[in-house]
Amino acid sequence: MNTPNEISRESLVQILEIMHRLAAPEAMPELLREIIEVGKVAIVAEAGVLWLLDRKSQELVMVAPPADPPARLGFGIGWAGECADNHQITNIHDCRDDGRFQEHPVHAAGFETRSLLNVPILGQEESLLGVMQWLGEEVGQFDEHDEWIGPALAAQAAVAIQHSYMTDELLANAILAQEVAVAREIQISTLPKVMPDVPGYDLYGHFLPTDHTGGDLYDLVVLDGKVFMLLGDATGHGFGPALSATQMQAMLRVAFRLGASLDQAYIQVNNQLNEDLPDDRFITAFIGFLDPQTHEVEFHSGGQGPILHFCAASGKCEWYKPTSFPVGIMELDGTDGAQRLKLEPGDILALISDGVYEYTTLDGAEFGEERVADVIRNGHALEMSELSQRLVDAAFEFGGEAPQADDITLVLVRRE
Repeated sequence: MNTPNEISRESLVQILEIMHRLAAPEAMPELLREIIEVGKVAIVAEAGVLWLLDRKSQELVMVAPPADPPARLGFGIGWAGECADNHQITNIHDCRDDGRFQEHPVHAAGFETRSLLNVPILGQEESLLGVMQWLGEEVGQFDEHDEWIGPALAAQAAVAIQHSYMTDELLANAILAQEVAVAREIQISTLPKVMPDVPGYDLYGHFLPTDHTGGDLYDLVVLDGKVFMLLGDATGHGFGPALSATQMQAMLRVAFRLGASLDQAYIQVNNQLNEDLPDDRFITAFIGFLDPQTHEVEFHSGGQGPILHFCAASGKCEWYKPTSFPVGIMELDGTDGAQRLKLEPGDILALISDGVYEYTTLDGAEFGEERVADVIRNGHALEMSELSQRLVDAAFEFGGEAPQADDITLVLVRRE
């Protein structure tokens, strides 16, 4: 005869077999039902009921025996709900005299439940995964031995449940990683693969997203003899903003290739994005053209600023504020016309996203405009690719241990 803390050889063999199979990629419902069958032998119960916690609804859902639709219980309802609520084993010796059971009975086919053993299934850090219930047809059927075996079976069920959750999460992450890679590839494909070769000018663009995809973008391309320059920053991070920014870039390129003027394209693209984007979404954007013959830049800056113009002759930086509201935030009937500036020999036009200006230390200090201006003044004779990297390095060095919190995008244009 077994003492309360002993288990029969037959029960032990079956439990060890279940443990061995927990490492196999078997579907969780089937494995849990087998644990129930083993438990019926080890505990000597007529039936077992298994409830799993629905992590979204925070309800218990009956998975064994299977039913369509499965029964559901809230915390504190019936003995399963009570067990879920307090994480305690309860042994009901005579269900006919128990009010909670009578209000929410648990029965299996072929007999009337008179004894009920409720065991919580607990995972890491005592988190609730579900509840096991063992049903007996005799009064006082479950004893100390059963109260000892019950948690052991629940522990095996916990392993199966957590193994299944981890497998599902790994699969979901693998699918997400594939989607991220595709989105990243699409976004990168919209960036210039090589910088345009414009006699008398050194041009460079740089993009460093915080996530796999970011809300920033830039464009540098020669269209009809002029250099089209774009720096955009869609609100937020990730797929949605990246798609919004890419949509704007595509619409602008099409508009210009169809012969639209800068003013016309700015108005039409703004109004289309105003229709397409949600109310809480918009894009700040510098949209302009450089004429390498006249060295004049005409541009609209929809909420994008500040725009930095380094004047080589004086060694000073001039700052341009946005010329209009962010793109897509409201419909426009017209504009005040594009703003203009002229690049003299050695001058630099720096389009820099707020990921640089607002790079923040752990104590809340920002990199700021003056530090950007200092880097450009000190490095204005460098190649624009090197100056771009210096700006990024300076921001990271200033931030110290603070992580990059926003996308970083730069477009630098220098007249030689």
